[in-house]
Amino acid sequence: MTTLSRRWSGRLGAVVLTAALAIGLTACGGGSAQESEEAGGPVAAGFPRTIQHHKGSTQLKDKPKRIVALDNSLVEAVVALNGNLVGGIGSYRDQKGFPPYLGDAVKNTKDVGPLDSPNLEAVAALQPDLIVSASVRHEDLYDQLAQIAPTVFVETTGPTWKDNIELLGKALGQEQVAEQKLSAYETRAKKIGDAINEKEGDPTISIVRFIDGPTRIYLPKTFSGIVLQDMGLARPENQRDPEEFNLEISEEQIEQADGDVVFYSTFSGGEERKKRFLANPLWKRLGAAKSGNVHEVQDESWMTSVSIQGADMILDDMAKIFQVDPAK
Repeated sequence: MTTLSRRWSGRLGAVVLTAALAIGLTACGGGSAQESEEAGGPVAAGFPRTIQHHKGSTQLKDKPKRIVALDNSLVEAVVALNGNLVGGIGSYRDQKGFPPYLGDAVKNTKDVGPLDSPNLEAVAALQPDLIVSASVRHEDLYDQLAQIAPTVFVETTGPTWKDNIELLGKALGQEQVAEQKLSAYETRAKKIGDAINEKEGDPTISIVRFIDGPTRIYLPKTFSGIVLQDMGLARPENQRDPEEFNLEISEEQIEQADGDVVFYSTFSGGEERKKRFLANPLWKRLGAAKSGNVHEVQDESWMTSVSIQGADMILDDMAKIFQVDPAK
């Protein structure tokens, strides 16, 4: 058992009991979904339903109305699916609060972070009827979260981002919304990618990220890599491995990041490394086939969002940089 698990095991039962009593009092006043069904009242179509997920199966008696998401990409997925997000992870490294582009959808959402150790007491106090997270984030907390409310876990949050949206669509009773939004995104991606390929003659695209560690070249099995793949854009020969996540390079290996067009972003802690790389003469040779073909982009959209909102922002950037129709 981890230190975090031990910390909560002693008092989580009391927290859950308090939340349960509060829910019980609410039910006495207005009637639960199950009571409404027994009395012949309206029940959300398709519920109750059982959701198969990475940690097993979870039964949802009614369509979730109070959702807590314990990963930033799942926060964005719930918002995209029009879910009522009462709690979520808004802080990530040096990011404070939810991304501005989520707008009013999160104005009443309580931040229950940080990501690596969410506040379980705050989660329970929100009286959620669905908690969503990822095994890669909180596998050790699954049993404790499941004591608070029905809990659904995806496995990870990067290369499976579209699958995650589909799974949450099932959990939220929003399958059609998930299908429509993913289809609209994929249609738009193809249109912009086709326009870029026609205008630029099928350019190769490279993506570099500066972090507080080895500099990374992002490959097809990443969030931004999948967006480029959906656009039908080619990658340099050394960046086509379908299984690996990234290539780590030193300053002496900068040439491995070359492509007809190069995009780069900087994560928290990577500023000094970016400064050194950009001052290196080898960096100045990148994208040399055409001048001005190295572009800095926002890490928040290209890397950390891992969402349909972020994917659309990448498409916005690509349409603007290549000066093609944004297909909106």
